[in-house]
Amino acid sequence: MSEALWSLKWEKGELVLLDQTKLPGNISYIHCRESREVGEAISRLSVRGAPAIGVAAAYGMVLAFKEIKKEGLSGPSLKDAFHRAARELAAARPTAVNLSWAVREMVHTFDTLPEEEALAGLIERAEAIEREDKALCSAMADHGADLFKGRKNLRILTHCNTGALATAGIGTAFGVIYRLYERGQIERVYADETRPLLQGARLTGTELMENGIPATLITDSMAGWVMKEKKIDAVIVGADRIAANGDAANKVGTYGLSVLCAYHHIPFYITAPFSTFDFSISSGDEISIEERNPEEVRQIRGIYTAPKDMPVFNPAFDVAPHTLITGIITEKGVLTPPYDVTIKNYERSLQL
Repeated sequence: MSEALWSLKWEKGELVLLDQTKLPGNISYIHCRESREVGEAISRLSVRGAPAIGVAAAYGMVLAFKEIKKEGLSGPSLKDAFHRAARELAAARPTAVNLSWAVREMVHTFDTLPEEEALAGLIERAEAIEREDKALCSAMADHGADLFKGRKNLRILTHCNTGALATAGIGTAFGVIYRLYERGQIERVYADETRPLLQGARLTGTELMENGIPATLITDSMAGWVMKEKKIDAVIVGADRIAANGDAANKVGTYGLSVLCAYHHIPFYITAPFSTFDFSISSGDEISIEERNPEEVRQIRGIYTAPKDMPVFNPAFDVAPHTLITGIITEKGVLTPPYDVTIKNYERSLQL
């Protein structure tokens, strides 16, 4: 995996984020010294991808604690301020469950430590979340690649960005693709450009080229024809939240891919770690879908491609129904239907 690409680093007491809104043309970094800056970076997609958002949020809570201590607060006042900062950070992107999960983990760590040990404990927990994500990515890559044992010349289609830029490791869905490439099984990867913010073109395109993986960029609307003409072997994508029944929210456009796969009889796989599952909701109907700024659709990097007063519907995510998902690739293996049973067993395995 190319070491030139990374989403975030914790160094010298601050969180350094690669500003992904400026890729591929401009490589620049954001140095976050306050939790507010982390929340803003998450909101504007400078850091994005569910796992990377979770890791960034963990370090954001370290910064929040340091800020609060600088204000001289302690005891109940410190606790109230820390919990308030947690709520504010968790609201930065409501659909990505990894964000709220990581914030809860940091709050739990804070609540269980003496005040004088809190900073060291919070840093330790954030670093552990980062290490854990790297290990999870590697395990998912192995399990996903094992689905294709013995097969060569695979043609895989993917959507949005799920690689090193979206995680602390080699990626979720992209990690599976990279492992297949390592094993000599990839003929070509087709990457949706992923409108309106072009994460597939700007980010996945960059990662594919950096790693020397044979790849072709397509617009989202070409996916159905590519499936018919190019004989796609599988679609592998990530997720931002998975319900207890297997419904999976991911970057808008994923629902359409799941429907196209069903028509063309192509396996459709979701790849996600435990922190992306929301066992508290029974179906995708309960997932809050973030709507973003209409300007993201009306223009591309400041150039209007539509009338400035044109009404816009701009959901950031959609939900692929569990009935159209062939398998969910996790760090513990691949879950298959019936998902109400396999996800419940998966949840139990996490508690052992």
